[in-house]
Amino acid sequence: MADKINIRNKKAYHNYEILEKYVAGIQLQGTEIKSIRMGKVSLGESYCLFENKELYVRGMQISDYAWGSFNKHIPGRDRKLLMTRHELKKLKRKTRESGLTIACLKLFLSDSGYAKLEIGLARGKREFDKRETIKRKDAQRQLDRLKKIK
Repeated sequence: MADKINIRNKKAYHNYEILEKYVAGIQLQGTEIKSIRMGKVSLGESYCLFENKELYVRGMQISDYAWGSFNKHIPGRDRKLLMTRHELKKLKRKTRESGLTIACLKLFLSDSGYAKLEIGLARGKREFDKRETIKRKDAQRQLDRLKKIK
C-alpha cells in the first residue's frame, strides 16, 4: 500500500532548479492521514517557511475525509515538518544567505505507514531557463523514440 501513494508537485520541477533534497515527516491531525491514503492532496501551491526555529509547510491542501465525524481537520492549515535540528539549521542558513527557497516536491507513505514529504532546496528559474529545459526534454524524447524504432 505504501507504493501506491506518491503525489508529486510537477510545478516545482518546472519553476525551480532543485539543488538538494530532504525527507521530512509531517505532523498531522484528525482525519488527515485517511485523506492522504485516498490521494486527496494538492501540492501545487505549497512551500515551506520557518517560524520560531521550526519548519512549516504552507499551501498544502488535504481535502476533508468524507466519512469523518466531528473530528474533521482544516484543509489548508499550516503543518509542522519533523526534521533533525542539524538539518533545520542548515536549511535556515542556506535560505537566509543565498536567497534560496524550500519547495515541496513529493508526498508519499513510508514503509511503516507514516506520511513523509520530500522537500528541496531550490533556486527559481527564469523564463529562458524554463524554455531551455522544455527544449532539452523534447529533444531527449525524440531521441528515445528513434532508439525505440530501431
